Amino acid sequence: MSTRGEETLRTYEEVNRKIVSGDAVVMTADEFVELVRAGGIEAAAKEVDVVTTGTFGAMCSSGAFLNIGHTEPPIRLNECFLNDVPCYTGLAAVDIFVGATAMSRTRGIEYGGGHVIEDLVAGREVELKAEGRGTDCYPRRYLETTISLEEINQAVLLNPRNAYERYNGATNSSDRLLHTYMGTLLPKLGNITYSGSGQLSPLYKDRGFETLGIGTRIFLAGAAGYIVGEGTQHHPQKQLGTLMVRGDLKEMDPLYLKGASIQDYGPSLYVGLGVPLPIINLRVAKTAATPDEEIKTEIKDYGIASSARPSLRTVTYAELKSGRVNLNGRDVPASPMSSHKHAKEIAEELKGRIKKGRFLLSRPAELLPIERPLKLLRTKNSHTVGDIMIANFATAGPRCDISRAATLIVQSGIDHLPIVDEGGRLIGIVTSWDIAKAVATGKQHLRSIMTTSVVSFSKEDSVDEAANRLLTNHISGAPVVDRENKVVGLITIEDLTKLYGRRGAR
Repeated sequence: MSTRGEETLRTYEEVNRKIVSGDAVVMTADEFVELVRAGGIEAAAKEVDVVTTGTFGAMCSSGAFLNIGHTEPPIRLNECFLNDVPCYTGLAAVDIFVGATAMSRTRGIEYGGGHVIEDLVAGREVELKAEGRGTDCYPRRYLETTISLEEINQAVLLNPRNAYERYNGATNSSDRLLHTYMGTLLPKLGNITYSGSGQLSPLYKDRGFETLGIGTRIFLAGAAGYIVGEGTQHHPQKQLGTLMVRGDLKEMDPLYLKGASIQDYGPSLYVGLGVPLPIINLRVAKTAATPDEEIKTEIKDYGIASSARPSLRTVTYAELKSGRVNLNGRDVPASPMSSHKHAKEIAEELKGRIKKGRFLLSRPAELLPIERPLKLLRTKNSHTVGDIMIANFATAGPRCDISRAATLIVQSGIDHLPIVDEGGRLIGIVTSWDIAKAVATGKQHLRSIMTTSVVSFSKEDSVDEAANRLLTNHISGAPVVDRENKVVGLITIEDLTKLYGRRGAR
């Protein structure tokens, strides 16, 4: 019987005997979908032994454990950098962990841990610089050399979270350009980005997780890897299951492991991953046959800086892959962050290895959990813009003369003067510096000097988001507006500095 209560069609042992003898019937998930469409699920389930899946996308929660070997005299690593990317050294003396999203000290977000991992797998030498504290048993204090994958002892790719069952799509309702881990999002719902391989998705094709668990052998970046267990943020109730996986970095192929830098966000690692699904029962067959037209996900609004971003609509992967999605009555372009082409190649490569007898299946020692709570971290001293904004402020209309504006700024003691229309709605802003320039150049009215493209906030925005946007836009303050764009306050860098100072003093 199947572990989760469905009549068994075939056992792992039977499948592996057929693989060894060359008699196994293996199809990619794409092929299996079409077979079921043509002849029905029961006939397909009896015919096919294994369905292969694949995905190739940015998997930020990735990294590698390396044992670089002892030196003479020995050193216990306190700080370590590979190609100037910081590595974690809070382990044994010469064990390190390089995380995919760690950033270079000198090259910033353009080069990171994902690139280091790719360089090693591609056979390139990597510069190592390290410092030790110096102890009686580890007296060496400094180390500078180069290493290669061939020279070091162990190199294990160990990824805490890969291969989401499905990914939420992303769009942006705000009036500004956003740079996110989902790529660049144009303002005012200008585009949609998404990830995942839809009907090739490894986890979605076995939604009951009846063949997935600790010890499941998988295709990982060209090598045979294994599922270690559930990945972090595993939330199967929302069809957001994840995998923790490991494999020998020395056996991997740089074709399936690519360092990347996501524009104005940071480094990551593209990982090629495929899972073979033995059709052990009819239920596994049914989920393996799910087409893109029935695989749904949510389009989330990244214009809202919250962990609970609102969903603007439910969409199928068929719609996403078409390149156009109807959103709020508009035809919005949709583009993938992951590679469908490489996902297909991985499923085909895995299929070929199984058919040639080079890849046997393994029964998991323990299945992935099908229920798991996902909690948000409880924080202290969380503040919103509304908590610290200046409520007593002056405004002016666009026809206000420069001298009157200067008086308002002096009286309020604030360097920013929002410009509003007759209904109190924000249409611009001037600063004391703008006023000084206006006086020097003989300008008469605010409409000739005001900035009309204004960064603004709502009272509900977090102070951390406000600080980030003020610094990113190189401005010292901004208006706070309500839903009707009426000015209700001001927030400045000075207010934020005082708040962060109080936080640091606690």
